[in-house]
Amino acid sequence: MTQTSDNVTWLTQEAYDQLKAELEYLSGPARTEVTAKIAAAREEGDLRENGGYHAAKEEQGKQELRVRQLTQLLQHAKVGEAPADDGIVEPGMTVTIAFDGDPDDTLTFLLASREYASADIETYSPQSPLGTGVNGKKVGDDAEYELPNGRTATVKILAAKPYQG
Repeated sequence: MTQTSDNVTWLTQEAYDQLKAELEYLSGPARTEVTAKIAAAREEGDLRENGGYHAAKEEQGKQELRVRQLTQLLQHAKVGEAPADDGIVEPGMTVTIAFDGDPDDTLTFLLASREYASADIETYSPQSPLGTGVNGKKVGDDAEYELPNGRTATVKILAAKPYQG
């Protein structure tokens, strides 16, 4: 998982390998595929009204942006161990909180870089208001964070376990 501080992103070896494989795919086979799509669409003639050409160019732009993002992330990455299972909230942990101490109003999320956002579990960045509020707290602690309207909310840390993703 990740923790970002002072432009350094901490990654487990598994996360680093996964992101590096994605970068290699996007820089190689995916780049070749989109270039072939653009060339095929060019051969169809008038580019102004060629939907396939414009879609391929847009896909190429998105891929190149992702290549730049991954390159920068991996250049500043430090590979380390997954967080300890010690009940202290930190990046790479699955955290369960109760809003206003109500055990029926809970949320479980992954505290990690947005690189790990998935459909399986909601992800909050360590730099988000909630992430900043819970980071470093222990199971049983209360944590405060600022809501978008400027008010403060309090949550109780119910659980913090290393993400098993």
